[in-house]
Amino acid sequence: MTDKAPRWSQRRRILIVLCLNLALIVGLVIAGCLAHSVSVLAAAGDTVADCFALVVGLIAIALRDRDPDHPHAQRPIAIAALVNATLLLAVTVAVTIEAISRLREGSPPVEGLPMVIVSLVTLVVMLAGALVLGRSAAGEDLHMRSVLIDALADAAAAAAIAVAGVVILAANGLYWLDPVLALAVAVLIAIAAIQLIVKAISALRGKPVDFDDD
Repeated sequence: MTDKAPRWSQRRRILIVLCLNLALIVGLVIAGCLAHSVSVLAAAGDTVADCFALVVGLIAIALRDRDPDHPHAQRPIAIAALVNATLLLAVTVAVTIEAISRLREGSPPVEGLPMVIVSLVTLVVMLAGALVLGRSAAGEDLHMRSVLIDALADAAAAAAIAVAGVVILAANGLYWLDPVLALAVAVLIAIAAIQLIVKAISALRGKPVDFDDD
């Protein structure tokens, strides 16, 4: 956690990240369908869940800021983080089912070039979102932490998908890499989501949250 104060308010940073995510969803869905890539579609589903969680977070911030000195002022923030983490888990379950199905039945051909292009764009957008949030977001509160984790996890997933796309493009095959990568992304997101759920439940029970124990 850094001592440097954030340049913008939480509300403004969340709004900017929400706009970035909304602009990304349509492109991900179109590219995923054209490339027949479950990993790209998984990224689109995760982005939709992120947008919903960001809206919930904006509502939570507004509720908290109405009376920040109230004993339960942070409760809406913990609820927003819990909603975010639950949505992430739901996405991972759907992705896991689809990926396992493709591995069992045989992976269909995947277009490597669209995977590379859309993944690089996603990587840039997610890194931009993480930059807007700033390092301070990791220790501000549970919701800001969850949004930052989302952005960094999505950036890592996009980088991995881009690498897989290059391999598929170069080898003109190895299509099984797509569902395998989707499973790896699901595990990555699930771990972060479970950690957030544990912290959010602890916060709702009135226990202090340690941001430096991960």
